[in-house]
Amino acid sequence: MTDPRVPILMYHAVAAEPNDATRALSVTPRAFAEQMAVVADRGLTPVTTARLAAAWRGGRPLPARPVLITFDDGYEGVHRHALPVLARHGFPATLFVSTGWLRGPYDTGGALDTMLGWDQVRELAAAGVEIGGHSHTHPQLDQVPAGDLRHELVRCREIVADQVGTAPLSFAYPYGYSDRRVRAAVRETGYAQALAVGNGLARRAQGPYALRRVTVRRRTGAEEFARLVEGRGIGRVFARDRALTQGYAVVRRARRLGGRVLADAGR
Repeated sequence: MTDPRVPILMYHAVAAEPNDATRALSVTPRAFAEQMAVVADRGLTPVTTARLAAAWRGGRPLPARPVLITFDDGYEGVHRHALPVLARHGFPATLFVSTGWLRGPYDTGGALDTMLGWDQVRELAAAGVEIGGHSHTHPQLDQVPAGDLRHELVRCREIVADQVGTAPLSFAYPYGYSDRRVRAAVRETGYAQALAVGNGLARRAQGPYALRRVTVRRRTGAEEFARLVEGRGIGRVFARDRALTQGYAVVRRARRLGGRVLADAGR
């Protein structure tokens, strides 16, 4: 049985003039429109995260050339700029929201740019965008204690269920960071699947809680984007990113182990 590789595109802000904190991981409205035209012209079929995971879990067929369009955090431009483009093409997508960053009664501060309000999130959901979880305050989940980890996951899920009317089934790890403990907690708190980063194509063999995505950012040109959605040359495109990720993983692991040693010493 073949294990098809599926491109999962990871977007953040869609803005003509983002602030410095989000600029590198933003795309302009024009670039986003051009990229969605590429998806349409290449004959790819966007699906939601929930549909992909359910198909792979149950062995159900997918379109011949599936692709996922995902957005992290919950920036206002997803509604202002991305939604009209998605609607024009009839494309579904998945938006992963950090509930403590969105404008409204649960705002804890700390957002990096102009965020969505809950009315806009509901409009996105009504238009066919799957609303997923992205934690409550966007911490590095592999670095927080067990109680805080559970709070981040449960609080996010409860707020989305209250505001949208449906509890999220899909989750995306803030910064892409997870470990076995985090993945187990995501599963135990009711999420059915979760996305990492990894900058590679998603495969069923990765398991439903570690599906990889490819990063689309401001410097992603037209030719590079075409290669991403066609699954060509991704290793070369993200070689430097992978080297940095591997190095930082060692640092984070050392920090985590150091924290445990200090905690044990204080008992």
